[in-house]
Amino acid sequence: MGGCGTWAWQELLVLLSSLLWLWADSAQPTPPGPTANPGPQLRFRLAGYPRKHNEGRVEVFYNDEWGTICDDDFTLANAHVLCRHLGFVAATGWAHSAKYGKGMGRIWLDNVNCAGGEKSIGDCKHRGWGNSDCSHEEDAGVVCKDERIPGFKDSNVIETEQNHVEEVRLRPVVSGARQQLPVSEGIVEVRYKDGWAQICDEGWHSQNSRVVCGMMGFPAEKKVNRNFYKLASKSQPKQKRREDIGPRKRLFSERQQLNYRLHSVSCTGTEVHLSMCTFEFYRGNASAACRAGMPAVVSCVPGPLFTTGNGHKKKQRRQQQGQQRIRLKGGAKVGEGRVEVLKSSEWGTICDDRWNLLSASVVCRELGFGSAKEALTGARMGQGTGPIYLNEVQCLGTEKSLWSCPFKNITQEDCKHTEDAAVRCNIPYMGYETLIRLSGGRSRFEGRVEVALGAGDGDQPHWGLVCGEGWGTLEAMVACRQLGLGFANHGLQETWYWDASNVTEMVLSGVKCAGHEMSLSHCQHHGTSLSCRNTGTRFAAGVICSETASDLLLHAPLVQETAYIEDRPLHMLYCAAEENCLASSARLANWPYGHRRLLRFSSQIHNNGRADFRPKAGRHSWVWHECHRHYHSMDIFTHYDILTPNGTKVAEGHKASFCLEDTECEEDVAKRYECANFGEQGITVGCWDLYRHDIDCQWIDITDVKPGNYILQVVINPNFEVAESDFTNNAMKCNCKYDGHRIWVHSCHIGDALSEEANRRFERYPGQLNNQIS
Repeated sequence: MGGCGTWAWQELLVLLSSLLWLWADSAQPTPPGPTANPGPQLRFRLAGYPRKHNEGRVEVFYNDEWGTICDDDFTLANAHVLCRHLGFVAATGWAHSAKYGKGMGRIWLDNVNCAGGEKSIGDCKHRGWGNSDCSHEEDAGVVCKDERIPGFKDSNVIETEQNHVEEVRLRPVVSGARQQLPVSEGIVEVRYKDGWAQICDEGWHSQNSRVVCGMMGFPAEKKVNRNFYKLASKSQPKQKRREDIGPRKRLFSERQQLNYRLHSVSCTGTEVHLSMCTFEFYRGNASAACRAGMPAVVSCVPGPLFTTGNGHKKKQRRQQQGQQRIRLKGGAKVGEGRVEVLKSSEWGTICDDRWNLLSASVVCRELGFGSAKEALTGARMGQGTGPIYLNEVQCLGTEKSLWSCPFKNITQEDCKHTEDAAVRCNIPYMGYETLIRLSGGRSRFEGRVEVALGAGDGDQPHWGLVCGEGWGTLEAMVACRQLGLGFANHGLQETWYWDASNVTEMVLSGVKCAGHEMSLSHCQHHGTSLSCRNTGTRFAAGVICSETASDLLLHAPLVQETAYIEDRPLHMLYCAAEENCLASSARLANWPYGHRRLLRFSSQIHNNGRADFRPKAGRHSWVWHECHRHYHSMDIFTHYDILTPNGTKVAEGHKASFCLEDTECEEDVAKRYECANFGEQGITVGCWDLYRHDIDCQWIDITDVKPGNYILQVVINPNFEVAESDFTNNAMKCNCKYDGHRIWVHSCHIGDALSEEANRRFERYPGQLNNQIS
């Protein structure tokens, strides 16, 4: 019995010890296993030129794509977090305005606000991944303390020797070609250290040339005479080379030492930058490199806007092309804007779902530009109107037209105009910005306009002033575009307050622009026959530029829905007569007896731009109208006209700005402007100002109009008093039939909403035989 008890006791001890071991093991904290990553893997790198290994433009790899960070609200605390990501202990500074060069692709983060202690930039406050209103001119950079975090290992450690390509150029090698812009043919060179290096052309093919041409702003490449350049690269006497080539194509007399940097370049042709192709670097001593080849040479085909030569030929080429089915709207510069496409004779927009650089590049090349610099989402170039035709456009990059790309047809639930897609295209360098400058302003966005004359002769340019007579918003728009400063806020005819330059001579007068030109030299002007009544410097032209602008347009369906005729007694029209809201014949009427026949309708004016619409005059100069008991901030805000089909005006009206205010706004947009109590006037982005049909002067006096078929036209901001991103959509037109008693108004549309052919049909409209409108 004792033996059995001993054995049982030993078994019990073993059992207890095993239980204790299990309990102890379960009480130990488990080692951290792989946790679910809340977002895509983030990687960081420094890029740009010139820079040291511990500074540069910050690039972040998110969602399988490299992109940049905008400098809006950037702080040293943000730089601390980013430098730790990059393996440095801290930041010593940061840089704004693309100091290290402009990046490409997406701008992943904007309005980043870190406290400084965050482990990841993703933990800081920001607008959301990919949600930005910046361009690559605002790419942020950091300067990190040159001290590594102990034990930090990262595959993205930045070495002093850069292993990626950023800047690329075409260097012309034919005499005379140096002065002629754009440069469409030459040796391809990449930025390397403090100079430029060449690419070996062994294995070089047309797809590589296509990528380079796209970067340079050209839609296509063409075959180049390689033998001509081979002759240039051979070491033979200069005099002999000149004799062989002939007088028209002489090579530069100076020889340049070749310094090869890349070889084995291979592109598919759809890349937007050479750095996205596969290639190899020469290592070590590259003096013996590329023995079987020569520097890569590319020749590009300029788009219609940049074709040099006979203007008549250019006009013929445009006529042969006919109207394109795609256009850009709302951009400050040539080659950028909201993408609009033509379908069934009506223009519409594209939804930004899955919008990327491949699709954007197809748009850019189709329009005669190069590849895309940016594919913009979220109505970054303002909201369009009308239909949204395409969604989830997915081009391969090889298509000739956007309509050849796969896409989904849109439904109303899918997208709104707040998701309109836009592009920024590469365009050829024309050097226009070197021929203009501003002086005396408080910032680089304002000042007196100075232009350079004789700059193309190789001599030092002669700077002079522009006469302020006739200088207005359209001229200022061109000047700001030429300067690369966006839109014009104001065009100023007197600039005595900016008298800070030693340039005093007036050299340009009579400038008259349409508003779309790339340079003031493309506008009408007096040339060498200067004609300026006031040649003093105080009367020199000036500008205030802005990166954004408003964009007003009328809600056309409301005009059609609310139009009617009223016979209004004269005794109720004294105030209207005081404000010139009646036809001139009203002055001869037997006041207060009789009536005037008025065509009345409501106007709902939307601001679809990217800046608030503000009256040009400050409130100190607003005019008080006692009769109507209100201030006018603009003398003429809209023109109302009745036109015959051939364009002859038979009746007109005008609407002073009784008051510019936010009557209603879109969801999540707050009203900012209200007229009550002498309040600020304007129309906020995303809001509209409603002038109801039953208020004074909201009419056209048609008392003297005979029965017939007419066009009703309404033009907002007709005198271009306030700058807008797009003036082509300021007019609205309707067909109307007047039988002497009733009026039928129909087919109302914004002036640029239809195709050219549809507009011609509209203007040839034969009229209504009855009141049935099909």
